[in-house]
Amino acid sequence: MTGVDDLPVRDELRGQSPYGAPQLDVPVRLNTNENPHPLPEALVRRVAERVAEAARDLNRYPDREALALRTELAAYLTRSTGVGIQAAGVWAANGSNEVIQQLLQAFGGPGRSALGFDPTYSMHPLISRGTGTRWISGPRNADFTIDTEAAVAALHEHAPEVLFVCSPNNPTGTAVAPETVVALHDAAQAAQAARGGRGALVVVDEAYAEFSHQPSLLPLLAGRPTLVVTRTMSKAFGAAGLRLGYLAADPAVVDAVRIVRLPYHLSAVTQATALAALEFAEPLLAAVEELKSERDRIVAELRAAGLDVTDSDANFVQFGRFDDVPAVWRRLLDHGVLVRDNGVPGRLRVSAGTRRENDAFLDAMRAVLKETAAEETTGITPTKETNQ
Repeated sequence: MTGVDDLPVRDELRGQSPYGAPQLDVPVRLNTNENPHPLPEALVRRVAERVAEAARDLNRYPDREALALRTELAAYLTRSTGVGIQAAGVWAANGSNEVIQQLLQAFGGPGRSALGFDPTYSMHPLISRGTGTRWISGPRNADFTIDTEAAVAALHEHAPEVLFVCSPNNPTGTAVAPETVVALHDAAQAAQAARGGRGALVVVDEAYAEFSHQPSLLPLLAGRPTLVVTRTMSKAFGAAGLRLGYLAADPAVVDAVRIVRLPYHLSAVTQATALAALEFAEPLLAAVEELKSERDRIVAELRAAGLDVTDSDANFVQFGRFDDVPAVWRRLLDHGVLVRDNGVPGRLRVSAGTRRENDAFLDAMRAVLKETAAEETTGITPTKETNQ
């Protein structure tokens, strides 16, 4: 049987696996950082109304610039962060992944490189390779924060054309302080200038910003024309099935992305649905406070059980440490709870669900710890060291 590696695919794609998380039919699914709350019925009806309106013109191409949507996204960012954002500096696409892909198409590519701080969002290196951009793994501290001094040194060594900073970071949940972002931004520009370049694009991935204790990094855009902040409606808005991501940046960055975007990339139905969701931003974001409270409860209870838990500013929690991560993952699944193994040594990640789902996870985790202790299976016994 022919395999991918038997085909004339690009060398850097050989041996690579597509992005994916298990989609199993289990009672409690907490592995993909989804918002567990269904859309309110009033919004469902409004989506139906807007889509019906859009359907009358489906014989025509959609607005390829998505001007109405970009205007409302800019208004949402301005209201929620207090930073004046204009529609000309906002761009939308099919999920933040397509936004990242378009940025790499415009600013990365063959002969260019992108640097990020592993462990981080796995799509950053995957999309980099897919666009022919060389991926460079930057350093982190043991507590998963960014080692600023080491990171600046790496930037001067490699001078990447694109720098990714994920805040809060996926899968660790770690937020990045504004002063760290500024230091990395300045170092990336200096490194490029020293090699005769025109600067580096610095992408701050804020997919989980609404869940963070820390304010948005959007204020840093002022005076930094190569700084970009990406967002999504998948998480806080509870609209993962919509597939709508967006960025805020200098309008020149948007103009660059428009060069590489596919014609009419954002369907009329997607635009209509996103506009409906933005009408309900206030009640949707009210549910975020509940999820933040549940996340903090998960952190506290896992630590009380003797586990090492990373501080989280997102809607998920990274925990461990385990000598045999797959064994713990399987035991939790046997208890009807699906969490995520992201490949971080000794760690698993759980999304904050409803209170009932979180109770089921915590009960399952405590049961697994008791089972393994009773069996004296030291390979998956947690350490007592904690990460306060």
